[in-house]
Parts: sequence; structure tokens; C-alpha cells
Amino acid sequence: MSGLRFGVIGLGVISRFYLAALERVPGVRLAAVCDRDAAVLEPFGDRVARFTDHRELLAAGGLDAVVVTVPNDLHLAICRDALRAGLPVCVEKPLALRAAEGEELAALAAERRVPLFTAFHRRYNAAVRELCAAVAEQPLPVRSVTARYFELIEEHVGRDRWYLDPERCGGGCVADNGPNAYDLLRLLAGRMELTGAEVVRDGGGVDRYAVLELAGPDGVRGRIELDWSYPGELKDVAVELADGSVLRADLLAGHQGFKQSLWHEYEGIVGEFAGLLGGHDSGDGGDSGDGDGSGGTAAARPAERGPDGVDALRVVEAAYRAEAGTTGAGSAGLTGTDTGAGADPRTEVRG
Repeated sequence: MSGLRFGVIGLGVISRFYLAALERVPGVRLAAVCDRDAAVLEPFGDRVARFTDHRELLAAGGLDAVVVTVPNDLHLAICRDALRAGLPVCVEKPLALRAAEGEELAALAAERRVPLFTAFHRRYNAAVRELCAAVAEQPLPVRSVTARYFELIEEHVGRDRWYLDPERCGGGCVADNGPNAYDLLRLLAGRMELTGAEVVRDGGGVDRYAVLELAGPDGVRGRIELDWSYPGELKDVAVELADGSVLRADLLAGHQGFKQSLWHEYEGIVGEFAGLLGGHDSGDGGDSGDGDGSGGTAAARPAERGPDGVDALRVVEAAYRAEAGTTGAGSAGLTGTDTGAGADPRTEVRG
């Protein structure tokens, strides 16, 4: 069989979108799966290699890349092991729990010269693509971008209850949905820095609602609105131009049914990630299985590493610092109640 050989590590609620994309995107194929729960491996039968330990999957070789879609608190260890094995990594957002962890992975990827690709699936949404094209055609500069990300989180997590555990998720709505929303702002108006944040937590300490204010170059403004308690689902983005006119994208338009927009978005992820691998040698030293035998170059240029997952983690951390009233790089002018030196704002319950 030809095609880039992918291993999928983690078979939770999001994995089905990757698995479907691997069947539909040309030039790729599923070669191995891994999950701690042996029961979820059974449906694959003998069609692909099956593992209950990612280290065994990596040691077995025969792969050109891995997709990491495990609970957020496991991203660092699994991505680190894969990069050390010389394998390109596509990891579900967020890249890690903390910016320092993301920086460690980015440095390792650069050292090993392999792609590290953070999967921000909303940038591959058809309506977002159309909005990007429309903005690019405008002679007027962008004045502001607002992204709204509303959902009832309990409807989305399925059996993956770890989303509701701040220690495993890295926080609540800010840590989980914030990176996707920020990536839309960055896609449309460039990198931004946080200037203010309002974060509302439930009685269990989980942030369920947040508004983040950001600023970019040339005075462009950004706003992110997040809600984990919304009765239904609303995902959209609005771009205000210098003359006050507004261009909008409804990310759910044309996709009837729960999570239906994700199918085409994850095809976009797999397609773009696979496109980065054409000139990259596989981790086991063999050819990619695509039949050309060229091997290409092992070096991954910076532009070949995909969207910057570290930048989104910095914004998330700045938002939690703003809530706690602490300061740090990129958080000037934020106000709140100081939790004290060394306190982790993710564990603070706000009244």
C-alpha cells in the first residue's frame, strides 16, 4: 500500500475526525493506532497495528508521522517521545498545558528538524476560508476582529470527562476553546497581545465564561468571547474594517447536525500536515511509502512546522494572570485580585 503512514495516538472523542480524514485525504493512510483502553482498539482488527503504549508504537517503526489526540496533560510527554524518535507530530490543540512546555517541544522539533504541527481546526473551516479571501481583497485595513465560541461543554465531551478537570485540561473554556478562537484572530489580523480579561468560574473552579481583549500591530483590536454553558452552539467571527463595515463568517453555516462542521475541518488539518511531510525523511529511516524513493531533505524550515501553538498558550496564560491580578510579559494594564506569589490562577475559584 502506498501513502504516508500515520499513527494515531489516543482514540477519544476527537479521534474519529482524524480517522475519517485519513480515509479521505489523498496520499495518506492509517498504519497504527494506540490507546490505553484495549477495548477501543478491537474494532480495527488486523487492518492496522494496535498498541496500548505509545512508546511501543514508536519503537515498532514503520510510520512517517503521528497524530496525538490524547488528554491535554499527556501532550508534552507523548509529543516529546515522538519528536525524539524523529517523527513529525500533528497534535490536537492546545500544544501543551503551559507555554514553557510548548517552548520545550518547539525547541526539540527545531533541534531534530521535524515538523511540529498544532491542529487549530477552525482555520480550515470553509466559511473562515471565504472570510480570509474577502478580507484579503479589501483595500481597507482591519480595525478589529471578534470571535465567539459558545457551546454546552457537557454535550461535546462524550466519554472524555477529562475536559472538565482543570488539572488535565489546563483550565476551562479559556484553555480549551481559547486557542482556537485566538488562532482565528491571528489568522485574520496577525499576532496579538492580551490587554484585558474577564473570567467567570463555576462553584467547582472551572472557568465557564470569559471575554478576552487583545491588541495587535497598527492599533488593530481583538475580542474573544467564550461560553461553556450556552444552550446550543454558536461559533462565528466578525471582521470590522477601517470604514466601519463588517465582514462575518458563521462557522456552522451549511453544516446541519451536531459537530458536522468538524469533518471537513479535520480533512484540512490532515491535508496541510501531509503537505509538510513530502520532503521529510521518516523516523525509521525508510522512505515514506509513497513510491518515489526520493527521501527529500530531513530539514523542516520554520514555515513547515505549521501554526504556532506556543503563541496561543502565551495568550491563555496571560488571561489567567489577568484574572488573578498578576503581571507578566504581555499582560501590562491588567487588573484583578492578587492570588499571592506562586499561585496558579487556574485553581482559583472566583466568586
